[in-house]
Parts: sequence; C-alpha cells; structure tokens
Amino acid sequence: MDLSAINPVLLIASLMVSATPILFAAIGELVVEKSGVLNLGVEGMMITGAVVGFVTSVTFGSPLLGFAAAGLASALLSLFFGILTQFLLSNQVATGLALFLTGLGLSALIGKPYEGMKSATLPKLDLGPLSDIPVLGRMLFSHDIMVYLSLLLVAGVWAFLKYTRAGLVLRAVGESHDSAHALGYKVQRIRLAAILFGGACAGLGGAYISLVRVPQWTEGMTAGIGWIALAIVVFASWRPAMVIVGAYLFGGVNVLQLNLQAAGANVPVALLSASPFLITILVLVVISARGHHAAPASLGRPFHATS
Repeated sequence: MDLSAINPVLLIASLMVSATPILFAAIGELVVEKSGVLNLGVEGMMITGAVVGFVTSVTFGSPLLGFAAAGLASALLSLFFGILTQFLLSNQVATGLALFLTGLGLSALIGKPYEGMKSATLPKLDLGPLSDIPVLGRMLFSHDIMVYLSLLLVAGVWAFLKYTRAGLVLRAVGESHDSAHALGYKVQRIRLAAILFGGACAGLGGAYISLVRVPQWTEGMTAGIGWIALAIVVFASWRPAMVIVGAYLFGGVNVLQLNLQAAGANVPVALLSASPFLITILVLVVISARGHHAAPASLGRPFHATS
C-alpha cells in the first residue's frame, strides 16, 4: 500500500464535497424532528431531488435551476407525507417508509431516459485572497457555492431555533404538542412547514450528488446517504452544530476509504466500502450505551386537535 499517493490537501477538499449532501439532508431532518415528526423518507426525497435536479439542469443548461427544481420537487413529495401524517393521522414510520419506496420508484421512472448523459456543474467560487492562501486556500476556499450554503444553513437553523420566537414555538410543539395547542399554536401547520423545509433540504442534498459530486444520473446513486442523515441527527443529539461534526465525520470516512482503495490497501474492498456505515452504527451504539438522549418528547407521536 502506497500511502504517499494520498494527498492530504485533496483529501480535506474532497471531504467537504462528500459531506455537503449529508449536511443538507441532516439539518433538514433535524428541523422536522424538532417539531416532533419522524420522517424516514429522507432517502426517497434525496433520490427524487437528484433526478429532478439533473433532468432540469440537462434540459435548461442551468445547475442552479436544477437545484431550485430539486428542492421544490422534494418539498412537494414531503407535502404528501405531511398531509397523511398530520391531517389523516397515518403512522409516521410506515408513511416514511412508503415515501422512501415512492421516491426510489419515481426516480427510476423519470431518470431512465437520462442515463449516461452528463450535466453542467457548478463553478468554483472565486474568494479572492482567501483562495490564494497556501494549502488552506485549496482545502477550504476553493469550492462551489452549495458547500458554503450548507454551512450557512446550519448556522441559520441554529440561530432560528435558539434566538427567534418562531424557533421557540417549533421546539415547544416538538416537546409537548398538547401544551402548544392549549396555548393557541397551530400544531399541524407548524409541523407541516417543518416537513416542507426538511423535504426541500433533502432535495438540495440529492441534487448536489447528481450535479456536483457525480454530474450524471445513475439509478440509486444516493446509496443510503438519506439513512446516514437520519442517524446523524441522533448522533448530534438534535443539536445543529453537532450535525456538522457528524456529516464531516461520515464524509471523511467515506473519502478516506476511497483513497485507501486507490492506494491499494490490503483490505477487502467490500469492507472498506461498508466502513462508513459500520462506523456510524458503532457511534450510535456508543451513544445508546451512554444513555444520553435529547430527543423531543413528542417525537413520532400523532397529534389530534380535540377542540
């Protein structure tokens, strides 16, 4: 194995790219779960965003338009989940799994004619002197706009939940929907807004995979990232800042295993490919063993307004 073939500068730069779709999906799901809703359909919304974003970009020649379409399509898909779970009181787990399967089937149907095509991708941002800094410039300041938007989104969600009245109401709904309802808050509407936001974020994450990481369409290309995003929310103990840590941890493991394969590591390829998921499971087991949880008290519980 030739470790000298692994360039640490490119490794860090690739880590940021690899973590971006996870970060979008995870921060969206965090907001959804903070409102007291468990949506297991993240993977389905991501793959839908990936195919819609790719098709839109190929059709109109605009990756940014592709991202907008992806966010809208996944938000609309999540709207069905919201209506079924919040107004028709269907089981959140079963409905989320149905959303996942719907997204997989829908994406395969839409994307079939576009397999093998290439799409325009986002250019790197010119950050002036920052991009020219030796080593750090290439690692941290030579990325496309969506990498930095994902970080700004996490900061915005953190500020929203911590410092705004609307964020406090959202958290109150997630902790005790009955109490929030008694105070006059529209629990179902608040949760539906959170679900739409989570869907849009998942769509952006999916589109990043098909428009930036691998600018082409391949069926099933999200490859379980949506499920990892769900796990990262638990790993982060529902804290936005820790979502960044979780996303970059998984992104780093994923990039490292690819580099180890390229360097000829004397480890079975299947084991290296599975390592990001194995490490994620291990981290969740450790968290469970510690017994420290910060899940919203009403997470996954249906709400029915009695008056």
